[in-house]
Amino acid sequence: MGISRDNFHGLVLAVSSSIFIGSSFIVKKKGLKKAGDTGTRAGEGGYSYLYEPWWWAGMVTMILGEVANFAAYAFAPAILVTPLGALSIIFSAVLAHFILKEKLHIFGVLGCVLCVVGSTTIVLHAPQERNIVSVREVWHLATEPGFLVYAALAVIAVSALIFYAVPRYGQTHLIVYVGICSLMGSLTVMSVKAVSIALKLSFSGMNQFVYFQTWIFTIIVITCCLLQINYLNKALDTFNTAVISPVYYVMFTSFTILASMIMFKDWDSQNASQIATELCGFITILSGTFLLHRTKDMGNTTSKPDEEAPVFGNTNNRTPETAT
Repeated sequence: MGISRDNFHGLVLAVSSSIFIGSSFIVKKKGLKKAGDTGTRAGEGGYSYLYEPWWWAGMVTMILGEVANFAAYAFAPAILVTPLGALSIIFSAVLAHFILKEKLHIFGVLGCVLCVVGSTTIVLHAPQERNIVSVREVWHLATEPGFLVYAALAVIAVSALIFYAVPRYGQTHLIVYVGICSLMGSLTVMSVKAVSIALKLSFSGMNQFVYFQTWIFTIIVITCCLLQINYLNKALDTFNTAVISPVYYVMFTSFTILASMIMFKDWDSQNASQIATELCGFITILSGTFLLHRTKDMGNTTSKPDEEAPVFGNTNNRTPETAT
């Protein structure tokens, strides 16, 4: 299956985004570590990282990546753009190996290769972008019963994580912080796609900012992004970067694809063979991220059993030293 002109533009922007975002994880982590040496760590509720130049450098890099990602959604469907975030895992893991000394084993390299293969499969079989001529069309899709139910469940789950799970398990269970970021991220992507379409149409001469729907989508994007930044900082400051990147990718991508299927009905125009191929590509990416996670400490002969960042649980007592 060939790739359309719009999908190609989305592909280039998505790959550029992955390079910037993957690098930002490392730069921000370096800033968080330096800030933690002189003040209260972000994982413990501190904000001393706001005075650290390295953190701001990472933030600028992440913003550049998000801008490219934002633009990609104006040209290509979420099911194409979002899985390419696996490339950010590769850049993050490789840079963590050289800069943060978080060892990348040979099986981790194999995991990176699997991510690339899976991403390529999805790119070659992704559906064409839906032809939308007004942001009001996106609003209509967002207010259909199916997506309203998904959005409500996501908000309820995030609220439960923030008010119940974070105080009890935030410092010992990676899934708590990443779950918040991933669920809100899926809603962010749907709103980002709406705003990016509005900008694309406005630049072509059809002003979409005269509609209140555009501004509602914009407010949702800003709110969700601020929430994600806060809890992603906590996750980065508490757990190993090589674990955060793949787990965040898997959860964020899964929820985003689900949300896109419900809202934009991406698979309606595809046959069973194309859908199956895309799912195989996604499973290949999941296999690569799992391999990266499971082998992250195999090359580090000085690591201790209690240094592995837990995802769903932990039987060891964690200390501030092992949390980083």
